[in-house]
Amino acid sequence: MPHTDIDRVLALDLNATLHLVREVLPSMIAAGRGRVVLLGSIAGCAGVPDEAVYSAAKAALAAFSEALRRELRGTGVGVTLVVAGAVDTPFHARRGGLHDRPRPRRITPGCVAGAVWEAVRENRDQVYVPAWLALPDRLRALAPRVSRHLLSRFG
Repeated sequence: MPHTDIDRVLALDLNATLHLVREVLPSMIAAGRGRVVLLGSIAGCAGVPDEAVYSAAKAALAAFSEALRRELRGTGVGVTLVVAGAVDTPFHARRGGLHDRPRPRRITPGCVAGAVWEAVRENRDQVYVPAWLALPDRLRALAPRVSRHLLSRFG
């Protein structure tokens, strides 16, 4: 990946989010309520081949959400990380159609929006869309060797 593309991916998927949160957080803290919603990706939990920089940016976003959640404890402001699978948007066509396989199916943007709404309403710290994506992430934490084997086999 050329240097300019690395910088562009990090600027869009990580830096822009951090700067936006920095802008909105003071008023949320002053109000004593609110919820920051960060859009992560399963790619941040399990590195995706040919998407190393994107995976790194999303992993950094997951770490940021955890640290920010701890920093905001007691302020009335919460943090939700939405870990989504492949969403049916033009993103994949622009990136070269990496998700052309039939399984797992892409999820709709409306499905992600509904999950965000539910997570905010229920003050959830993390939500997976679809929900079954929590399983490979938990497996990676509990049995990393098994997880790597399954990822290399089923991708």
